[in-house]
Amino acid sequence: MNSHTTSPSTDPLLDETIGANFEAVVTRFGDREALIDVPTAKKWTYSELNRDIDRVATGLLGMGIDQGDRIGMWALNCPEWIMVQYATAKIGAILVNVNPAYRTSELEFVVNQSGMKAIVVGPADNNSDYPALARTVDCQRILIGSDREPGELAFASLLEQSADSDAIVERAATLVAGDPINIQYTSGTTGSPKGATLSHYNILNNAYFVGELVGYTQEDRLVVPVPFYHCFGMVMATLATFAHGGTLIIPSRSFNPTAALQAVNDHHATSLYGVPTMFIAELALPNFADYDLSTLRTGIMAGSPCPVEVMKRVVNEMNMSEVAISYGMTETSPVSTMTRVDDDLDRRTSTVGRTMPHLETSIVDPLTGSIVERGETGELCTRGYSVMLGYWEEPERSAEAIDNDGWMHTGDLATMDDAGYPSIVGRIKDMVIRGGENIYPREIEEFLYGHPDIQDVQVIGVPDERYGEELMAWIILKPDASPVTVERVAEFCAGRLAHYKAPRYIHQACRRIPHDRFGQDPQGGDASGCVRRARQTNQSATAGEVGDVPVAALVSINVAGAGPPLRGTVTPVGDTSERVLDVAVGTCAVRDVDLVAVVVAVRAARVADFGAAGDVDRATAGLFESDPATDGALVDLLK
Repeated sequence: MNSHTTSPSTDPLLDETIGANFEAVVTRFGDREALIDVPTAKKWTYSELNRDIDRVATGLLGMGIDQGDRIGMWALNCPEWIMVQYATAKIGAILVNVNPAYRTSELEFVVNQSGMKAIVVGPADNNSDYPALARTVDCQRILIGSDREPGELAFASLLEQSADSDAIVERAATLVAGDPINIQYTSGTTGSPKGATLSHYNILNNAYFVGELVGYTQEDRLVVPVPFYHCFGMVMATLATFAHGGTLIIPSRSFNPTAALQAVNDHHATSLYGVPTMFIAELALPNFADYDLSTLRTGIMAGSPCPVEVMKRVVNEMNMSEVAISYGMTETSPVSTMTRVDDDLDRRTSTVGRTMPHLETSIVDPLTGSIVERGETGELCTRGYSVMLGYWEEPERSAEAIDNDGWMHTGDLATMDDAGYPSIVGRIKDMVIRGGENIYPREIEEFLYGHPDIQDVQVIGVPDERYGEELMAWIILKPDASPVTVERVAEFCAGRLAHYKAPRYIHQACRRIPHDRFGQDPQGGDASGCVRRARQTNQSATAGEVGDVPVAALVSINVAGAGPPLRGTVTPVGDTSERVLDVAVGTCAVRDVDLVAVVVAVRAARVADFGAAGDVDRATAGLFESDPATDGALVDLLK
């Protein structure tokens, strides 16, 4: 049987705009609670929220916002975010989600690339002065806070005017479900972010069926600690809740585990969202047992795999017996597969569920495009209503992602079992996932090339207990340059790059670094092409080989002609053919040889198998340059 599934449904797709859908919900549930903002203790019924949305929509129309104009939203989770989301949908403007972690270079890029006409800006907080940063770009500004300068509009002034219902209805009559309504930027392997462009049809249907699969009704109350600027927040939470007449609860402006559980306790929530790291933080609270979570029944965990023990605690201690796991990407609106309420613990931790209603899933050979057999590894692809319209004004990059038959190529490697459940086993694309944030090393590399002391750089992901992966940069300094430390790089990134993109580890021992897609040295060497490929796919392999190259040969290639010899023996001993090679490591600098290649070889045969090294500490001293800041991390990785 081949690795292809469909999920027919008797429940039809919604062929309407987001605005029309919301108006219908308001008609049914006008007096029911729609939104609770815990930080301000404010509440809105559906009728009240619709009134404020229409006032914002009227204000945008008064500013001359036309159908198709791009409006940025740059703020943490707040009621204004939701008002702007629905107001832009009602008048056909395209909402551009701006990550609150962005700094000047990233903000400038998305403003210019999208052709943004106006941006709604959140108030300054301890992490970022959003108004000041927004003033560095050429765009009309609407400020949520009171820190305004001449020419800037107060968001509060939009809510003080009367709604022009006739103008909104007139604009709505020109809109169709297939119109673009949202742009979300994802990092690109070529260095510049790509604007995934989504329609009403894309995200409204995805939200509706996500809600259906977790059994949402008007009685459900969702606590949403995940950010609205992600699809997880604005689609799977906001749109899914409102499409079913439920209540959305904002516990805090950004994630706070205490605030999340307190909101569940105080507002009798039935559903809670988060990436696994969030649930781990909530479960770790010293006073966890003090919160009444008895009203919870469901929720969604996404962003990265959930450890089995964490899932057990979420089900048993948080009362979330119907919690779901979902998989997808921004480009697919986002959910492609999802577990069902009757799936057992194993399905929820070892797979990503089954294909969503009205969608198709296939797993194909990345080279031939042929669908592989069940149990075989290939690239996971999705087809159906959820596939984005394309990357904003980038047809070539769009064509690279979506083939001629309409399949979205995710870049993720997966297998499919006999029951049709895919499991993600690695990634083709050169991507690091840190705490649910997708980071592409090439973007960071190109940014760090601007550092005055860096001649060459390569960024990789390394294992991290808390975030899943962290960033490490290997650098070659310019002649006579001062040493580059983690602190110096952090200072260079501050205010210009999102905090989670700043490398946590810095090493500067390599004399040359391979750079192309498969790690080939552009100057002719081929020492570590297989290592780069292995890291890209994040697969396990036998210790006797990495990709197509035997470990022993790999080591000799790297050592040969590399300058002064290592202060230790680098020859695997004993039979290593049955040992498992973990290709996702590398937080150490290797003296005068290529970094990852030697670390992979060490990992393959285990440190104790290398010459006279004997123990981890001695092997570390013998094979690697001493770096007190990261020696401990290296020891942990090699144990």
